[in-house]
Amino acid sequence: MNSATASRGIKWVWLTLLVIGIDQIVKDRISASLVYLEPVSLLPFLNLTLVHNTGAAFSFLNDAGGWQRWFFMALSTGVSVALLIWLYTLPGQRRWLAASLALILGGAVGNLIDRIAAGYVIDFIDVFYGTWHFPAFNVADSAITIGAIMLIIDTFWFDGAVVTTHDGKPGGG
Repeated sequence: MNSATASRGIKWVWLTLLVIGIDQIVKDRISASLVYLEPVSLLPFLNLTLVHNTGAAFSFLNDAGGWQRWFFMALSTGVSVALLIWLYTLPGQRRWLAASLALILGGAVGNLIDRIAAGYVIDFIDVFYGTWHFPAFNVADSAITIGAIMLIIDTFWFDGAVVTTHDGKPGGG
């Protein structure tokens, strides 16, 4: 990697690859260990429950008849390419923004791999209170959520500014 590339946000692809790797390994272990839709209690508010989600976040369009698989695959691919280009063009000192984009990209690709390989996304984290259950989610969804929150923080608090450290060198947002 040359010095021009190293000073760009693209160096954060390691975080994207880490998210994809952890997501796929955990989904593989969950799929091999759990019985579909049979919860395994971990805490009074948390189960592991293997769920196949053909929709989007929170099972949106889960029962739409099959077309949504292709729609979400195309959407995920387009968003992933756009995020990768954004990362590549991002100045290296925008670390907070680069990390947020890398997390979102890792989550998007992790779920895209599921859609391509199986036709659905493997979800398994089941948070609940009494009889109310939050829609099941996975590591990729968590990375997307954390990345999106970081992106919002970057937008409203950092606003594209380059933060300097106490020694005057670029760092932070």
